[in-house]
Amino acid sequence: MDPKLLSAIQRQNEQAISDLKRFVAQPSISAQGVGMTEAAQLTADLLASAGFEVQILPTEGPYPVVIGTQRGATDRTLLFYDHYDVQPPDPVDLWETPPFQPTIREGKLFGRGVSDNKANIISRLAAVRALRDAYGTLPISVKFIIEGEEEVGSPHLPSFVECHRDLLAADACIWESGAVDWDGAPQVVLGLKGILYVTLRVSSMARDAHSSTGTHLPNAAWRLIWAIASMKGPDERIQIDGFYDAVRQPTAAEIAAADRMPYDEVRTRQSYRIERFLLGLEGAELRRRILFEPVLNVCGLSAGYQGPGSKTVIPAEATAKLDFRLVPDQRPDDILKKLRAHLDQHGFGDIQIEAENHGENPARTPLDHPFARLVADAALEVYGRTAAIVPTMAGSGPMFSFTDTLGLPVASAGAGYPDSRAHAPNENIRLADFENAVKHVAVIIQKMASDTW
Repeated sequence: MDPKLLSAIQRQNEQAISDLKRFVAQPSISAQGVGMTEAAQLTADLLASAGFEVQILPTEGPYPVVIGTQRGATDRTLLFYDHYDVQPPDPVDLWETPPFQPTIREGKLFGRGVSDNKANIISRLAAVRALRDAYGTLPISVKFIIEGEEEVGSPHLPSFVECHRDLLAADACIWESGAVDWDGAPQVVLGLKGILYVTLRVSSMARDAHSSTGTHLPNAAWRLIWAIASMKGPDERIQIDGFYDAVRQPTAAEIAAADRMPYDEVRTRQSYRIERFLLGLEGAELRRRILFEPVLNVCGLSAGYQGPGSKTVIPAEATAKLDFRLVPDQRPDDILKKLRAHLDQHGFGDIQIEAENHGENPARTPLDHPFARLVADAALEVYGRTAAIVPTMAGSGPMFSFTDTLGLPVASAGAGYPDSRAHAPNENIRLADFENAVKHVAVIIQKMASDTW
């Protein structure tokens, strides 16, 4: 790495940490509408302070998108996709320090949203500053699109991207997430699973009843349990007719990449305090299932009395929240129709389905795309270790709008690590990982100026 650039990164490290603390201290909980207006403005201010021309643009939803553009020495353009919203901090009592009071201890910065994904935003801005400080200008043009609805499924981003194709035109995109593995080796991830999130609701009678009448009155909780049980068995196979019909089988290259993916099974089990993974999976079979298998999850169940002590009652209403994680070429709208048909065919026509939004399609950049190799080569230069190129991650996001609508190759780079605890109490990053993320992005930008594809 060029010593001139390295010195510039080190000079602005203190400002970057200060900016990150300020960013994390601003609540931005999209699910609850907390602090969103202030967070959008702060995002714009941070971009402007790094030399970007900034626009705060409305969407069809309640929260705007922040766009930043900075011209470089060439027209080659790198687009960063990020989000300024965060998950709710609950349960707050499990945080060692307040979630919106960023705190440094043991070489880590703690706070809600620090890993997902405010540290990545600040690291990218820090890389831009360092490049301009070291060389007087950016070697390529850089754009940011930072939305405020990622944590609620990005329901309005696809239409925004469709309407602003020219504004977002670029040659490649760095995704909002990115991490090293347990041993500190970088990973370059090229895809995401899709998602469909639904609420199931059933009402069995006009009001709750005394549990002694369970001999003859219908229990909404049992009704919902039986319905859910009809969808998946102990073998984890989803029983909805046609569910797997559209699944695109992974290529031989993708399977080989999954088999090479670093995954510390022992430390992962220790982190979650479990003795074994589902179905006793391990090794290559475990890795392939993580990346390529669609999933049906029960995210929450609610019925009847759940307070302290006992209350003998038959619940009149029950709800469940489910998510489907989808793989290419499954589509949320098709799975929603198949779910409705399954319930009807199995005698559960009375169960209502409420889709939280239109869902998100799965997306994937080809393993052999030159941009994937460029990001991996940049990681080798910074980390001194060969990056694992991973076909997809297990999570979801609006990547389809970038790979398919904009036609961009997409890859990850960021400051996360396996114990970052995103979406959980005590979310954190390691400061050493943050500095490496700044370096990685800076080298990616440098390489894009000279690389061709």
